[in-house]
Amino acid sequence: MSTNKITFITNWEATPYHLPIFVAQARGYFKNEGIEVAILEPTDPSDVTALIGSGKVDMGLKAMIHTLAAKARGFPVTSFGSLLNEPFTGLITLKGNGIHNFKDIKGKRIGYVGEFGKIQLDDLCSKFGLSPSDYTAIRCGMNIAPAIISGEIDGGIGIECMQQVQLERWCISQGRPRSDVEMLRIDRLAELGCCCFCSILYIAHDDFIAKNPDKIGSFLRAIRSATLSMLENPVQAYKEFTSFKPEMGLELHREQFERCFAYFSRDISNVPRDWNKVTNYSKRLGLVPQDFEPNCTNGYLTWELDPDEKDPMGKQEVIAEIQDGIKENGGVFSGNPLRYVEPATV
Repeated sequence: MSTNKITFITNWEATPYHLPIFVAQARGYFKNEGIEVAILEPTDPSDVTALIGSGKVDMGLKAMIHTLAAKARGFPVTSFGSLLNEPFTGLITLKGNGIHNFKDIKGKRIGYVGEFGKIQLDDLCSKFGLSPSDYTAIRCGMNIAPAIISGEIDGGIGIECMQQVQLERWCISQGRPRSDVEMLRIDRLAELGCCCFCSILYIAHDDFIAKNPDKIGSFLRAIRSATLSMLENPVQAYKEFTSFKPEMGLELHREQFERCFAYFSRDISNVPRDWNKVTNYSKRLGLVPQDFEPNCTNGYLTWELDPDEKDPMGKQEVIAEIQDGIKENGGVFSGNPLRYVEPATV
């Protein structure tokens, strides 16, 4: 029997960039679209694609590289939109840990979140004349920053707006400058041209999409309403988010939200250029077969999509400057809602 209910699972425990989903719930946007959404948080983030791909959960969030690999491994999932685009991701470390370039991982203990992080590290080893046996790999899950702080690892793969912020705030608590936290960005090391492999996507089981196009459309309209209102008034949106999820009121999470702000997808679309890059990267890593086609669609977005950036590399540099400015001067909570603006065509 068809109902208006949807089960939705986040890619890990509630975190600041999940705001549009929770605000859509709190403001009744889902209800206004005639759907009832149960938001679930995973005990183990690595279970998300399996839960969706097996049909146990209708839809959820996952990074692009995981979404590609899941389809290649037989889980029938497709991305129908984007939440967070190209968050800077890389090898995070502290000054004094002896890692200044990638070759310095030789003899070091390097943390990674899950299976694909290890594959990426080993691929970079081949590029820089190292072998996987030259470093000690330690699976840390989402606890990269605590593992660096405790000395369990010398560096680890993390996201600039999440684990890096966590490590920076620890440095401040120890009387150390933020600049003691350093990142070797994977997109630069691997010459990818973007950090889109870590873009966070809305995904669903293929059968659910095929049988419930109206629910997909309703969900996306609600999410778009929440996203646009967040971009218009981020401070108010975050206040409502913390009323729904009080644990997100910590200064750490507020700063993570500020650093996520530039990455939020305004039109919620999958970017074909990014999908092509990450599909080719996944082929190089052996995650998908050579004839693999990207498992994404924009077919359920009924509004005009933002035009592609004319200079994607230039955009990355501008966003890096924006993030540096937020580090120094604060973000949305200091009156600086900084985001990338496409230069006008002359």
